[in-house]
Amino acid sequence: MKLVGVTSIQVADQTFVAAAPESAAGVVGDKASWRRWWPDLRLEVVEDRGAQGVRWRVSGPLTGTMEIWCEEVLDGFVLHYFLHAEPVAQLPADPSRLMGVLADLNKSRRVAGKVMSFEVKDRLERGREVGSPAAGAA
Repeated sequence: MKLVGVTSIQVADQTFVAAAPESAAGVVGDKASWRRWWPDLRLEVVEDRGAQGVRWRVSGPLTGTMEIWCEEVLDGFVLHYFLHAEPVAQLPADPSRLMGVLADLNKSRRVAGKVMSFEVKDRLERGREVGSPAAGAA
């Protein structure tokens, strides 16, 4: 079974970060963090958007595109994470096994995205009291 018009790996997630939007560039743009967040992927920057995020071409066990988009909201920003990719490895021909494999691949990539977004949130909100203005906000 071949999915037509969509990629097999589809991840879209968002997390609110109560920190000054311009603080995102230093964390999201840190290449050492990319290797930690996605150790098996090779990332080629397609567009470095500074505080607004990064877009990549992805290769390795997946081929496709990935993006972190930091959208200014209130006194912080929403970190949007998108991954659209195809696995490189041969997939099972049996439809029931294929759906299980794709579900597992999607879940593992969603979890990696959440780990990344929570790390960004933790780093940028560190020291901020709950209910207080965003960290670094004027």
